[in-house]
Amino acid sequence: MPTILEDYIAKHPGSAQRYQESVAVFPGGVTHDTRYATPFPLFMTHGSGPRKWDVDGNEYVDYVSGHGALLLGHSHPAIAEAVSRQIQRGTHLGASTDEELRWARAIKALMPSIEKLRFHSSGTEATLMAMRLARAYTGKSKVIKLQDHFHGWHDYAMAGSDRSAPGIPQSSLGTMVIVPAGDLPAVEDALAKDNDIAALILEPTGAHYGQLPYDTPNYLKGLRELTAQYGVILIFDEVVTGFRASPGGAQVRYGVSPDLTTMAKIVAGGLPGGAVGGKADIVDMIAHRGDPEWDNSRRVYHPGTFNGNPLSAAAGAAALELIAAEPINQRADEMAARLKAGLNEALGRLEIPGHAHGIASMIHVVLADCDCDRGICTMSHSQIASVTASPAVTAMKRGLQNRGVDIMGRDAFLVSATHSEADIDQTIGVFGETMAAVRAEGLI
Repeated sequence: MPTILEDYIAKHPGSAQRYQESVAVFPGGVTHDTRYATPFPLFMTHGSGPRKWDVDGNEYVDYVSGHGALLLGHSHPAIAEAVSRQIQRGTHLGASTDEELRWARAIKALMPSIEKLRFHSSGTEATLMAMRLARAYTGKSKVIKLQDHFHGWHDYAMAGSDRSAPGIPQSSLGTMVIVPAGDLPAVEDALAKDNDIAALILEPTGAHYGQLPYDTPNYLKGLRELTAQYGVILIFDEVVTGFRASPGGAQVRYGVSPDLTTMAKIVAGGLPGGAVGGKADIVDMIAHRGDPEWDNSRRVYHPGTFNGNPLSAAAGAAALELIAAEPINQRADEMAARLKAGLNEALGRLEIPGHAHGIASMIHVVLADCDCDRGICTMSHSQIASVTASPAVTAMKRGLQNRGVDIMGRDAFLVSATHSEADIDQTIGVFGETMAAVRAEGLI
């Protein structure tokens, strides 16, 4: 009987061969850190609905979901048609377009906190602009960030990260104030001690889209009260949770309105694209003003070759209009609930320490027992992080891939509205087989 690793190597010779070429071209052989895997990552060719195929012809039920961008699955007909039509009309018109107006209207219809917005090409650009707007608007220089929360890879965002960050000047890191996640007194203490705080930014469901959660409803309401009290801008990073935690994101799900919101992934319908939106007077720091009383040196400059490009605008508008008109989130959430129950049942039946938790269509597997409600996990963040780094989790990822299931990172399932009950039940069966194999190798 081959080991999980031996089976992985045997089933993916085409990916192994391509990786040999890739390591000579790309650092680490990949173009995104999350795609890095040993002894080699998988190379995919195409996808349709909830499934995708690799270069060796292996078929997968896909829970990577385009790194979270594909709530509507791969190659959704409405999005494919919108992009195909637009590509014939122009990929870059170097001007304002009806498409960007339609895209903006679709965002505003789902997120009531968005009064005005500006488009970007990625989530990293969006969080960078949100911080810059907050600093420009308030005239203050520092931003509070929660420990381990992910906001892209720019210098400011990497402060307090659980990933390495060489090459960043201390002068940049020094403008970031890092506080423990979920700790309201720590936030209040930071605000009380320093009157140079412009903003607070966070992932509203917890670090890594809820892998490291907290008492979300009460914590978010507490942050809203504290930031309002101290005149600090509250920024929700909804790059992952936007239009997934609910059609209007985590802010609508929990009834807490931020001052600024950053978006990417689903907002562009699976194409490259991002946005910053929120209160008009903050976003208007980018605006050209004819007011002679306005100090133009305060204006935030914002070019960007692909801002609001027609292809992303067409895809984003098509996706968001579907989310607004159809029970897209309801279908994804129902399938996620079925999957989460099945994963927990499998772990219990096999008597393997572990549980699956998460909200909406975002599920995280932790190979350690917990008495939480399987929605918002109550384990300590350090314990979750420690377990996630174990060899058993690596084996779980490989074992699932060997059996035709691909997951986000090494422990997350991002469910789309195209996953069917049959897809979910197949996944639950594969998960049980995989965990039995992980245990047989002595990793649990």
